[in-house]
Amino acid sequence: MPASDLEFGLNSFGDVPTHHGRTLSDAETVRLVVDEARQAERVGLDIFSVGEHYREGYVDSATPVLLAGIATATERIRLGTAVTVLSTNDPVRLYNEFSTLDALSNGRSQMVLGRASQTQSFPLFGYNLEDYETLFEEKLDLFMKLQREESVTWQGTVRTPLVDETLHPRMRPGGIPTWIGVGGSPNSVIRAARYGLPLLLAIIGGEPERFAGHVDLYYRALEQFGHPRLPVGQHALGLIADTDEEAAETWWRSWQPLVTMMGRERGFYPPTRERYELELATGALFVGSPETVAQKIVRMTRELHISRFDLKYDIGGLPVEARARTIELFGTRVAPRVQELLAEASDSDSASDSDSDSAHE
Repeated sequence: MPASDLEFGLNSFGDVPTHHGRTLSDAETVRLVVDEARQAERVGLDIFSVGEHYREGYVDSATPVLLAGIATATERIRLGTAVTVLSTNDPVRLYNEFSTLDALSNGRSQMVLGRASQTQSFPLFGYNLEDYETLFEEKLDLFMKLQREESVTWQGTVRTPLVDETLHPRMRPGGIPTWIGVGGSPNSVIRAARYGLPLLLAIIGGEPERFAGHVDLYYRALEQFGHPRLPVGQHALGLIADTDEEAAETWWRSWQPLVTMMGRERGFYPPTRERYELELATGALFVGSPETVAQKIVRMTRELHISRFDLKYDIGGLPVEARARTIELFGTRVAPRVQELLAEASDSDSASDSDSDSAHE
């Protein structure tokens, strides 16, 4: 993959941070996320995405509104979602919100659609978790028809039918860039290929290389469905600081209590320091100095063939200053270093190919 083709993005879940030991209010955090998107644009990053959650400690429950605020505060950076929970959203409303956002931002909007790893939105909006698969499948079908067709007739089991319906404001022809977010399900990989949508891998634990099989499955499924090869991206958690030691200690102070809480909720391992160090060395956490993080991203481009890397830089309780430093270093140090390393590897590969050709003449 040419180095210039790799895109760098930031993901925010609107995690509430601290500042000089004080926890910010929800309103302060909303305004901070807008400021951080503005900073991301200043340092040259390509994409800024906001998630969707409905629990204490997060302020991203009205994602299109937050993205609209960011759109008016920026000029170039593309604006997306770090997984829209399509199952508990209405596709018609989503279309209207994102066609409006796309117009407001002058064509900078995009989306990642997912089924939800956190399920608070199901009871909140009156949905049954037993309908988890049906809700997503039918709503994806409708949402893509709304994006790709001028007038839509549709019928399913999860909402009222549509008959020759045309929505306004209209999206650009073909709709906005829409990815499918996948946390590990092969069925979700195949679904992305069936709809001809790019794949975004959410890799938040373990060795990222284990997802190589998902990428291979995706490429084979695209071919079987008659689609061209489409982009693959990676969503990862991390923090960048001036040294590996500073990054590791800063992230641990926020990551350890969060994973402890999540472990109690979901029944997985408690976050030992030994396990944490392993995640830093070979696992899914992109925590370290600019050089350490850049080298790890380069490895992922080779192992997973990614053309987009999104870093979730915020985590509950993380100091505002650490978040700002991560954004600064990601844009000014990590992204250029990754491009440099990829260009060097490409030149080396080209030279090796040339030598091989000469040897056979």
